[in-house]
Amino acid sequence: MAKERKDVLVIALVVVIILLLGFISYIFLIQPAINAQVVSWANKGYNQAQVDMINSMLSQLQQKGYVLLPTGNGNETIALVVYQPQQ
Repeated sequence: MAKERKDVLVIALVVVIILLLGFISYIFLIQPAINAQVVSWANKGYNQAQVDMINSMLSQLQQKGYVLLPTGNGNETIALVVYQPQQ
């Protein structure tokens, strides 16, 4: 009977150790890798948004000759126009 209790205790301790090792590996290996991938995706999206915005502004400049950008201060806008210096 004492040997059976020892065996159960050893098995329980092995299970606890395996769970702790899994938790520690998740904290130090898996979670940082996931976070790095999420940051990478966010940066790609941010950079693509900048490219799309600039391309949209250039397209509007070519079509209309100007771009109106709201400043966020009431009714104020900034007008960007094509400038061709005289030579």
